[in-house]
Amino acid sequence: MTFVFDPPAVPSVAVNGTDARLPVRRIFCVGRNYAAHAREMGKDPDRDPPFFFTKPADAVVDDGEVVAYPSETENLHYEAELVAVIGTGGQRIAEADALSYVWGYAIGNDLTRRDLQLKAREAGRPWDWGKAFDRSAVIGPVHDVASVGHPSNGFIRLSINGEVKQDADLNELIWSVPEVISILSHSMTLQPGDLIMTGTPAGVGPMVPGDVCRIEIAGLGQIDTRIGPRETGP
Repeated sequence: MTFVFDPPAVPSVAVNGTDARLPVRRIFCVGRNYAAHAREMGKDPDRDPPFFFTKPADAVVDDGEVVAYPSETENLHYEAELVAVIGTGGQRIAEADALSYVWGYAIGNDLTRRDLQLKAREAGRPWDWGKAFDRSAVIGPVHDVASVGHPSNGFIRLSINGEVKQDADLNELIWSVPEVISILSHSMTLQPGDLIMTGTPAGVGPMVPGDVCRIEIAGLGQIDTRIGPRETGP
């Protein structure tokens, strides 16, 4: 096969304890999946059907990297999240079988241009400009299920420059990981390398250049991201 220009490199994330990389196919994100966060965003936390948005696969950023403060925003937010990584493809997956499709778990940070997201929300428009920008998905090393099992409780915690901003428990998810996988798979076929960012707890807030954001999840360790100067590109 001949391409008119070179195809892009395959986006990937680190795998804990090895030099191997895990290829990323798609990134799905669950919106408002902790009741307290739904309330702080001005929404009812009742258990309505979950909704999803996406980020491009090449938005991934490894643990320890510097992320430039992105363009077109004055309100860059952090969002600590548990990430489920699909290892076996499937469609119409039963909730009872869903965890067998998971390869592993990671810590994620759903970086958000909050001002752009809220502007789009108020206008009834998609969230892409607020959520799907370059380097907006910080994903830590993936821990395989054999090593960590299936985290369903334990702390999820985020701090900025050592000050705790988000502190919750994974058991506070409105929609559990098996439920989310099953629901997604009834809409489209899940494939190996699909990442699911499962939602963030209450306490989201802004970051500025120079801030160091640390996220810790029970059993998965921690990841750190430093916010660099405002980017000078487009």
